[in-house]
Amino acid sequence: MKKTVFIFSMFALASCNSSTSTKEAGRASANTAGLADSASHQFIPDRRNFETTIDGKKTGLYVLKNHNGMQAAFTNYGGRLVSLIVPDQNGKKTNVVVGFKSVSDYQNSTEPYFGATIGRFGNRIAKGKFTLGDKEYHLSVNNGANTLHGGKKGFQDVVWDAVQLNDSTIRFIYLSKDMEEGFPGNLNAIVTYSFTADNGLKCEYEATTDKPTVVNLTNHAFFNLNGEGSGTILNHTLQIYADKYTPIDTGWIPLGPIADVKGTPFDFTTPTTVGSRINDNNEQIKNGKGYDHNFVLNGTKVNDLNHAATIIGDKSGIVMNIYTEEPGLQFYSGNFMFGRNTFSDGSKDEFRTAFAMETQHFPDSPNEPSYPPTGLNPGEVYKTYSVYDFSTVK
Repeated sequence: MKKTVFIFSMFALASCNSSTSTKEAGRASANTAGLADSASHQFIPDRRNFETTIDGKKTGLYVLKNHNGMQAAFTNYGGRLVSLIVPDQNGKKTNVVVGFKSVSDYQNSTEPYFGATIGRFGNRIAKGKFTLGDKEYHLSVNNGANTLHGGKKGFQDVVWDAVQLNDSTIRFIYLSKDMEEGFPGNLNAIVTYSFTADNGLKCEYEATTDKPTVVNLTNHAFFNLNGEGSGTILNHTLQIYADKYTPIDTGWIPLGPIADVKGTPFDFTTPTTVGSRINDNNEQIKNGKGYDHNFVLNGTKVNDLNHAATIIGDKSGIVMNIYTEEPGLQFYSGNFMFGRNTFSDGSKDEFRTAFAMETQHFPDSPNEPSYPPTGLNPGEVYKTYSVYDFSTVK
């Protein structure tokens, strides 16, 4: 858990009252309306489909761009990445993030996490409970006997205050109140998404609390580097910079000790297609219904960040490199996509037609002392960032 000295100006921003932030969000929405309307590309949804009121707060669509032709659409419902447009190896604009064309589609989806900012605690907490100091906390349980991604109403289901800082930067702010979903402390969360000059999407996470708590924020974008609606992701080539991973039980809870990937279907230390071993007769593959495991990053550095993974679309030639300050990466191979939802392009979310790569601290860390800690105390700052960097094969 990376902690730094907190600056007052950021605290003031995080603590701004709902009405002020809503006005700022409204101005930001108005400022981006022209950009969204004038976007010639088909992958930017109609902003009017994102204008509604949920829990008394207005939602909208926000469009980012950089000078290299990248664009992204976000909504403050769940702090979601709706679409992400990058050029493929032939210069063709490609939407590499699957998503929906309206807020109501996100609300009604059988998969609640498409593109969402995840919190207060990404991944699972066993049996929905943990102990801080001498007090045991009981969380809302929403994944069998466990708590997944913050509980029944995690950060994916709330309306964040939104401030578009410039053409390439959007900031989402949310106050998670004391004992929301069972988590202690009023948590001020600030998440900033921005384009870098060299075609990276930077995800910055900050949080403070007034009581001891646990925090593990991430983003749950579902990717297909060949483009939304292009079919299976099993022929993508993947390299994960991890020599170890955390084995799980049948409830996706880590068994405790980490294990070597060598000699297992989890060895992506050299480039390997996603589907080459996904159906192996392996207990961990069976437990996860495919890949749905945390990889322990081995510390390979690029610009002082952990190089987490490199993924290449087999049809598009699009390369995504993931860099992070986090110690872990959850690789999810779309095992629970069953064609029940319709994406923006009209295609269905068929089995393994998208994948997720969530930078994170390890699942169930509050209950496993040997894992990197996820505790946050008053006066400290949770602060971490990750970058999803895009290029094409040479």
